[in-house]
Amino acid sequence: MTATNWTRAALVAGLAIWTVQFARTPIGVDAINSFLHLPDLVFHEAGHIIFSPFGRFMTVLGGSLLQFLVPVVALVAFVKQEEPFGAAIGAWWAGQNLVDLAPYIADARSLRMVLLGGRTGAEVEGHDWEYLLNTLGISHYAHPLGYATHAVGIVIMVAALAYATRLILRNSE
Repeated sequence: MTATNWTRAALVAGLAIWTVQFARTPIGVDAINSFLHLPDLVFHEAGHIIFSPFGRFMTVLGGSLLQFLVPVVALVAFVKQEEPFGAAIGAWWAGQNLVDLAPYIADARSLRMVLLGGRTGAEVEGHDWEYLLNTLGISHYAHPLGYATHAVGIVIMVAALAYATRLILRNSE
């Protein structure tokens, strides 16, 4: 196996361990504690600004939307450059962003999550997902939507790592 494949294998092993930790962490107000949360948060906040010309609903949705779209754009860029391993890592990151958003979605009714300003949604005027789900009339689905988002994120992360492992094994032959 080449040095590149060893490095890639180490990356996949590290991400696999991290994925297990994400999968084992229960959804709740303390679930967002990963190193990637802060970089993800930068894209989230930028999304509010970028989507602001499209009205209030899109301004609010834009945060979560851009947070998810940035790794998808990276994935697409790697696919276009015919770099499937990079695309797999981009897919893993997209799944991780769904896992990062899941507690936020699930919190839309209880509003216990501490927000960027240091206060909970209940202490301020709510938060993004409270507004989005109330606007759509589906706030009673906050918990199932949060759990489904978490599950889909984990499935994407596992599938991306399986694909990355396949690429490493194929390149070592």
